[in-house]
Amino acid sequence: MFIRKLSSCKEFTAGDGTALRELVHGPKEGLKLGYSLAHARLAPGKSSLLHRLTGSEVYYLLSGHGRMEIDGEMKDVTAGDVIYIPPKSVQRIANIGADELAFLCLVDPAWREEEEEIIESK
Repeated sequence: MFIRKLSSCKEFTAGDGTALRELVHGPKEGLKLGYSLAHARLAPGKSSLLHRLTGSEVYYLLSGHGRMEIDGEMKDVTAGDVIYIPPKSVQRIANIGADELAFLCLVDPAWREEEEEIIESK
């Protein structure tokens, strides 16, 4: 049985600038999963850098108000929204609210730093 608490996951800053805690990473954990699941945070006024992954992503917004950009198309998003990001799409998310933006990020195949291309510099 695999159970993990968010509080036990070490937070790190991803290449795109979001604060991440990796909850589950199938290949790293030896689980029969091809995907990874992370908890992400952005402070008010902050944005992830434009980037792309080789795989697909799904974001589930837990709290806050953001603006999602995928391949030049922008939409405002809020808690309860699910966002599908196709493979190799140029994307970023910005926190446009007064509170922290928090979301779950599912990556398939499982996230690997070397498969994330940062398009704009920090």
